[in-house]
Amino acid sequence: MKFPLQLSLQFADPAHRAHLPRHRVAKWIRAALQGPGEITVRIVGAEEGQALNREYRGKDYATNVLTFDYEHGGEDTGPMVADLVLCAPVVQAEAQAQGLTLEAHYAHLLVHGTLHAQGYDHEAEDDAAEMEALESEIVTGLGYADPYQR
Repeated sequence: MKFPLQLSLQFADPAHRAHLPRHRVAKWIRAALQGPGEITVRIVGAEEGQALNREYRGKDYATNVLTFDYEHGGEDTGPMVADLVLCAPVVQAEAQAQGLTLEAHYAHLLVHGTLHAQGYDHEAEDDAAEMEALESEIVTGLGYADPYQR
């Protein structure tokens, strides 16, 4: 089932704009939505990515995706509201190191971030197994390789 999505797509780092057309980003996020969503996706450079990770997670390095979830939402509870911040240089380096296309890696990270915004987590082993299985199902359903079968 497709749920309504209000999407804002921002490029503080325009390097990957061509790899992230709005219709593809919306498709990837919708695949992971379990209810209506209001999501802002922001593509940033290393400096902004590091500053956000340091401020909100206490980790002084840029990371691939940060999820800021404000409302988990659900089919009967209203829209999930979140910001997903992806650091373009980190995503590119990871894609190259893993032999992935940028498109495939962005698709996985947007699915991953969208699941986090809906309350999924991977801190505990059983939660990680559940989240990774769901990610694999969604990403392969989108036509990409299973991100956990390298």
